[in-house]
Amino acid sequence: MRAQIDPATRIGLVSLSVGNLERSLSYYQQNIGLVLLGHAGDTATLGVGSTPLLRLREVRGARIVRRATGLYHFAVRVPSRLDLARVIWHFAQTETPLDGAADHLVSEALYLSDPDGHGIEIYHDRPRSAWYDPNGSFQMGTIPLDFKGIVRELEDDVQAWAGLPVGTDMGHIHLQVANITSGNTFYVDILGFEQMAALPSASFVGAGGYHHHIGMNTWAGAGVPAPPEGAARLLSYELILPTRPALQAVVERLRTAEFPLEEYGNGWAVRDPSHNLVLLHAESED
Repeated sequence: MRAQIDPATRIGLVSLSVGNLERSLSYYQQNIGLVLLGHAGDTATLGVGSTPLLRLREVRGARIVRRATGLYHFAVRVPSRLDLARVIWHFAQTETPLDGAADHLVSEALYLSDPDGHGIEIYHDRPRSAWYDPNGSFQMGTIPLDFKGIVRELEDDVQAWAGLPVGTDMGHIHLQVANITSGNTFYVDILGFEQMAALPSASFVGAGGYHHHIGMNTWAGAGVPAPPEGAARLLSYELILPTRPALQAVVERLRTAEFPLEEYGNGWAVRDPSHNLVLLHAESED
């Protein structure tokens, strides 16, 4: 029987390099609605409330490199449809450009890019009961977003924009990979995620029946290399296991599969087959 990752596994802090830190801080605070939690030298951490979601490290003059592995987008999840409506209204007021929007049946989502070309998704989940068709089959797809319906949530809303609400988290991360098969081997067969949906050029895997914690695609090209050091790129992302035993089970499977591991703080660092750096941590020692 294939091993399964703990169902309470989640995505944590996403770290990116940027070409101009002050420019990025302005964008993420004023346009996106994150708050600055810490700033030291060339590195800053942003989040919601006291929860860190994004770490930015300045690599002066870093450039956009499209045909490489790394980040497709990170996905910030707001608690409700009303919260997504407030985001839409804020974007309209600040003239923040969108790259796109979609109803994925499991969620409703907005897409945009930061000044360095890093992809961002802001979304809310539909109730899990809506993720399945009348026959009980999981359904995830892409249809046009009902902007008017979402904005109608604001009819009786008098709350002024105060940034992304408490309860916002990093819902998932979508990666550009060199090969879908090797990506599935790493994330499904070894780490223990379940494949929830698949296309010939993409795979979506989740823990505990979630629609996806990790997306993978080869839309930048099959076999593309890792980005160069001077690129604006994904530096790492955290995979948070709920307990130390749950973390250790994943670490043992990685060791058995002979993936190189390095100690990192109170956890472990490993690179997936496309050289994306994954930082494995436990939420508690129990």
